[in-house]
Amino acid sequence: MHNPQTVIIPARHGKALRLKAGQAVKLVNIHGTQVVDCWAWNAHDLSEHMSMEASRVWNQRLNPIVGDSFVTNQRNPILTVVEDTSPGVHDTFMAACDCQRYVRLGVKDYHRNCLDNMGEALRELGLDAPQPILASFNIFMNIAVEADGKTLSTRPTVTRPGDYIVLKAEMDCVVAFSACPQDIVPIQGVGDNTPKDAAFVILDDGFPNLAPSATWVPDTAGRNI
Repeated sequence: MHNPQTVIIPARHGKALRLKAGQAVKLVNIHGTQVVDCWAWNAHDLSEHMSMEASRVWNQRLNPIVGDSFVTNQRNPILTVVEDTSPGVHDTFMAACDCQRYVRLGVKDYHRNCLDNMGEALRELGLDAPQPILASFNIFMNIAVEADGKTLSTRPTVTRPGDYIVLKAEMDCVVAFSACPQDIVPIQGVGDNTPKDAAFVILDDGFPNLAPSATWVPDTAGRNI
């Protein structure tokens, strides 16, 4: 067992990493206030990527809990949540911010954004995503469903300093993180919407080795199908 190196994700920027099947990445919310967008791809075929839409079907959950797996656009498990010390409030609904989002928020000049951060992070590894992916896993983001069951409420993250989530790789994969640059919509910490650094550590061991979750299937007992 070796001492893993901590990598800082600078506020408003992105970082990418490679994981082998069986390794894990520990994402730390250093200040407890930062939302981090996450994407993942099959390391051997970047056209296969983590899919929020398919993962919600797989788990029958709006937001993941420990033991849930994210699956790809080909319905293959790619990352499993094996540990989470945060309150467990994350988001799979909201699209990653991009340039057009900030234009519509009234920003006149270029504003750093998660989609561009993802591309920059991949290029640091010598890679390029075949297509833009707006559907990110928004770690530590607090999006609540209102009592009417239809309306979404965008709220500040409820994470505490030092909280972390651990994602285990179910295949050789590439993962990208963005320390979200959003400073207009109040999604960062209560009272301070300033983007801040986050950090990650690649782990070879020392984490719960949970099996990938099985896909949900309906109970058809006693029914004619």
